[in-house]
Amino acid sequence: MQSCKYLKIQFTEEKSFIMDALTTVSTVAPPSITRAHFSKPIFSLSFAHKISKPHLLNLNQYQKSTSKSTKFNVISPSVPTEAETETGSLDQEEKFDWFSHWYPLMPVCDLDKRAPRGMKVLGLDVVVWWDKNQNEWRVFDDRCPHRLAPLSEGRIDQWGRLQCVYHGWCFGGSGDCKLIPQAPLDGPPVHSFPKACVGVYPCTVQYGIVWFWPSTDPHYKDVLNKKKPPYIPELAHTSYETYYRDTPYGLIEKEEKFGQKPPEGDVLIFLCTPVSPGNSRLITIIPTIPTHLWVDVFYSKWRNHMIQNLIVDSDMYILRVQEEKLLEAGPLNWQKVTFVPAKADGNVVLFRNWLKKYAGGQFDWGTKFNGALPPIPPREQFLDRYWSHVVNCSTCNGAYKRFKALKISLQIFSVASVAIMAATKPGMISVVTRNTIAVAAILCFGGSLWLSRFIHKTFHFHDYNHAFK
Repeated sequence: MQSCKYLKIQFTEEKSFIMDALTTVSTVAPPSITRAHFSKPIFSLSFAHKISKPHLLNLNQYQKSTSKSTKFNVISPSVPTEAETETGSLDQEEKFDWFSHWYPLMPVCDLDKRAPRGMKVLGLDVVVWWDKNQNEWRVFDDRCPHRLAPLSEGRIDQWGRLQCVYHGWCFGGSGDCKLIPQAPLDGPPVHSFPKACVGVYPCTVQYGIVWFWPSTDPHYKDVLNKKKPPYIPELAHTSYETYYRDTPYGLIEKEEKFGQKPPEGDVLIFLCTPVSPGNSRLITIIPTIPTHLWVDVFYSKWRNHMIQNLIVDSDMYILRVQEEKLLEAGPLNWQKVTFVPAKADGNVVLFRNWLKKYAGGQFDWGTKFNGALPPIPPREQFLDRYWSHVVNCSTCNGAYKRFKALKISLQIFSVASVAIMAATKPGMISVVTRNTIAVAAILCFGGSLWLSRFIHKTFHFHDYNHAFK
C-alpha cells in the first residue's frame, strides 16, 4: 500500500503531533488517507494531552511552533518500533477530554428548515432545528423539560419557535421557554423559571456542515469566539458536495481504496464522529469540478453517493470484525495482537499510542454506555443503505422516490393496457394497434421488474463479495 506516501508527521515540544495529509477528523475513525497526491497539506490535525489546552480540532495554534519542531516523515526507511513508540500508561491529570471539541453533526443540505431533526451523537440525543427569527441553525438537548418528551417529534410553530407536541411547550432560539399552554394567564410566570429552559449546545455552520460543541454548560456559550472548527484552506475557494452515512463500526483505522490513482490535486475529506459503541457517523466532503449541464445529467449527485456507498460497503464488515477482535484483546493491547511493520502503518502506530496514553486506548462514554459492542446484525441489515443514508440524504431520497414513482407508473400502464385490450371488442381496433399495445404492456411490465431490482440494489442492499470484485 502506498497510501502513507503522502503523510507527514510533525512532533512538537508539547509531546503532541500534527498530521499533514488527507485526515479523518475523528475520535471514532482515526486518521486515514487515500492514494491521492497533494501539492500541500489539507490541514493539520493535532492530538494533545492536556485538558486545559485541548488541541484535537484546534488547527491554527501550531503554525507558530514549526520552528521549534522536528519532523518525522512516514516514508523514512523505518517505522517506529514498539519500544520507540511506547507512550506509557494513562495519567489522569493528562486525560483527554472528548467533550471539549467541535464535532461535525449533519450536512445542511440534508436538513429541513420546516421540521426538527433528532440525532444521536457522542451518546447524546440532540435535535437540530432552524431558528427563522435569527436565521441560524440550533442544536438543543432532545428532551422537553416538562415530561422529557423528544422535541425532535415536535414542530416549528408559526412564530418560529420549537414546539413540543406532547403538551405544547414552546422554546426560543436561546432555549428559553416562551409558552406553557396549561399555565393560567393570571398565575405566576412559570415559563420564565430556569427549570423550564432547554439545554442548548453551541453550534455553527462550516463547509456546509452543522458543527456542535457537546456541552450545554453556560461556560461554553461563547466558545466559538475562542475556538473554531478545523479550517481546511483547500475548500476556501472551491465548490464541494457532502456525503453522509451512519456506519456500524467505531474506533478503527480506515483507508479508502480506489481502482486507480485520482487525478493530480483531487482531495477527499473524511469527518467521522462517535455515535454509540460500535456506531459512528461518516461525513465526506468531496470538492467538485464545474461541468457542462449535459454532463451533470449523467453524473448527478445521487450517482456519486452510490459510488461512495459502494466504497464504504467494501470495508464495513471487515472493520466491524476488526473492532471486535481489538476489544477482545483489550484497548491497551492492540500492538500485542497486531503486526504493523510497514511504512504505511506509521500513522496508525502514532495515533494508537496517543490514544493509549491520553485516553486509555478508547473513547470515554462515561456512564452512558459500558463500551460493549452490539451483536453484528444479519448481513442485509448490516449493509443497509436506506436507513443509514438514503432516508437522511435529500438528493438520494428524492431520486429514490422518483424511481419508485416511475416503477409504479410502468406497472399501472401495463395493467391498464391489458385491461383495455380485454374490454375492447374484436374489430374496434386494428391488429397492429392491438399488437403494439400488447408489446408496450410487456415492455412496461419488464421495465418495472428491472426497476424494482435496481431500486433494491441501489438504495437498500447491495452485498459486497470481495471474491468477485
